[in-house]
Amino acid sequence: MNQALAAEFGLDADEYRRVLDIMGRTPSFAELGIFSVMWSEHCSYKSSRVWLRTLPTQAPWVIHGPGENAGVVAIGEGLAAIFKMESHNHPSFIEPYQGAATGVGGILRDVFTMGARPVANLNALRFGDPANPATRRIVDGVVRGIGGYGNCVGVPTVGGEINFHPAYDGNPLVNAMTVGIAPAGRIFLSAAAGIGNPVVYVGSRTGRDGIHGATMASAEFGADAESKRPTVQVGDPFVEKLLIEACLELMATDAIVAIQDMGAAGLTSSSVEMAGKGGVGIELDLDQVPQRETGMSAYEMMLSESQERMLIVLRPGAEGIARAIFEKWELDFAVIGHLTGTGRIVVRHQGRIEADIPLAPLADQAPLYHRPTAPSPPPRPIGSLPAARLAEDLVRLVACPDLASRAWVWDQYDSTVGGQTVKRPGAADAAIVRVDGHRLALALTTDCTPRYVAADPEAGAAQAVAEAWRNITATGARPLAITDNMNFGNPEKPVVMGQFAGAVAGIARACIALDFPVVSGNVSLYNETAGSPILPTPAIGGLGVLADAAQAVGLAAAPGQDLVLLGGDPSHLGQSLWLREIAGQEAGPPPPVDLAAERRHGDFVRARIAAGGVAACHDVADGGLLVAIGEMLLAGDTGAVLGPAPDAAGFWFGEDQARYVLAVADGAALLAAAQAAGIPARLLGRTGGEGLTLPDGATISLATLRSAHERFFPALMES
Repeated sequence: MNQALAAEFGLDADEYRRVLDIMGRTPSFAELGIFSVMWSEHCSYKSSRVWLRTLPTQAPWVIHGPGENAGVVAIGEGLAAIFKMESHNHPSFIEPYQGAATGVGGILRDVFTMGARPVANLNALRFGDPANPATRRIVDGVVRGIGGYGNCVGVPTVGGEINFHPAYDGNPLVNAMTVGIAPAGRIFLSAAAGIGNPVVYVGSRTGRDGIHGATMASAEFGADAESKRPTVQVGDPFVEKLLIEACLELMATDAIVAIQDMGAAGLTSSSVEMAGKGGVGIELDLDQVPQRETGMSAYEMMLSESQERMLIVLRPGAEGIARAIFEKWELDFAVIGHLTGTGRIVVRHQGRIEADIPLAPLADQAPLYHRPTAPSPPPRPIGSLPAARLAEDLVRLVACPDLASRAWVWDQYDSTVGGQTVKRPGAADAAIVRVDGHRLALALTTDCTPRYVAADPEAGAAQAVAEAWRNITATGARPLAITDNMNFGNPEKPVVMGQFAGAVAGIARACIALDFPVVSGNVSLYNETAGSPILPTPAIGGLGVLADAAQAVGLAAAPGQDLVLLGGDPSHLGQSLWLREIAGQEAGPPPPVDLAAERRHGDFVRARIAAGGVAACHDVADGGLLVAIGEMLLAGDTGAVLGPAPDAAGFWFGEDQARYVLAVADGAALLAAAQAAGIPARLLGRTGGEGLTLPDGATISLATLRSAHERFFPALMES
């Protein structure tokens, strides 16, 4: 055992010396494997922990923040929402279908392991240039993987987002989010307790798939990416469904002391984290582990990331109850160890001790790096601009990859299974899911504008939080908390680390200003291929609550309504889609984020919705004001006549923040209320007819707009 082998496992020279100091001897092969995965970037957050500690994580409604399997917030009526977002980026590049499918399976387990029944899935996807031949294959595999797993397991996929950019050509991002509901007073945690208590393994059998998946996710790709297929796990959603039901049935008893899913690093991370959090030791007998392959070594079993598996600490004498439940659901059940008072993890296999490691230093002495940071280079200045041609520019924008209809994607997801989905994908700025048996509903969204973050990491990340807050607000829901998924390149590069630090600062600033704490999250670094990083992408998953699902507002306008812009006249074209798609420039600073204005405008909108005077609401984001109007008209299948307004590109396509378009019966009353509240507002026009009539007199038929909006995905996937 030497440094060369340690390096193959992802440990550098200093880290290996630290292992030798902790062990006082040369580690065994299995021990080195345990250290390598627990100290990987994916599991230890060694480059990011110093920054993540600065995030705001508390509020009166937060029950559990970061540190558990998922975040937990009180939503009223004695209930809690449990939610988290996680990445499966590297596996989805290597094997798109299984990478995406097992990403969904893994995040589902993070939620139901805490006692929640999953009620909704979302996803945030970033793909490469549509002109790249690989993009079609990756899009197809990822979408089928998400749909195939979510549909079969019986949890609706209700929302998400998709971006395309050449920076993701060699490294797509697949971020999966799950939300569940549980009684607020019955949340299951992962800290093991009780010396002598049995440790049981349940679910699928262990195979050789996914070995060293955590380490693979902690390094950038080179030309040999395809050779890493064996590190991608293979999932079975039908087994996951059985596992959900069996675990929830066992949770209805008093048999469980602690429970943890076997995610990244499999049996290693689950056993180490459970015992470490509880301050106890753990002994495992791998001869008892259910296996689907013969001749597996201790190293392989400890590091396998086979799916649909859980580790549970039971109360003494509860083995019979638990065994009966899991056997009823036709799942494997085995007592594979017990808790000890030694503070060590001891792994036995075929009569030999394969690993004997002190747990405290495995966690306490894990690397923590203060990596150097460097500022992002300033964005290119905006060059000369063409004159805006409102009708032509709108048609081109709604047809572009980032704004085109996602119906081809949504149609592959079952968004209504379970019967509680109130607003399906595309019907509102956030998905709305009713809490079964209650009037309560959850509003759910995922948001990030990576081009903003690339231009200004702090402002761009703050904008992502603000947009999630706006999307929830636009439905009438009260925003409660976020989960984040921090997708960045190689942290050993100062500019990348500077992007990360800036993004964390922006998230923190926005969350504090909006009273919107971070309760869970995930960090995915080394998203690079052949040295080319992705755009910095701090994806935000937001959750809000509605007291009454029936009061949720969508974005579809109807004939005979006034359209009102709240939030002031726009003018900012920097980093806008109009600038990129029409003027051919990715340039300028992103739009500034005035968080006080966000709070003031959003609170006003929410109050108007609660008062019952808002028929539809849509925040103004990508593409600007005219795109927002077009989307409302397409959703409601109605035209509109817009009144006099500036003809400048900045007014119609600027992406200034803190703005909403509302469809109301009485625009004058809304304008008066906005004026009284000190909120800038403008009457835009009135809905009706078969097309959109612009202030310059040009008219676009709805049929033309819809045809442009709907052609991108079918054309891409049929090419």
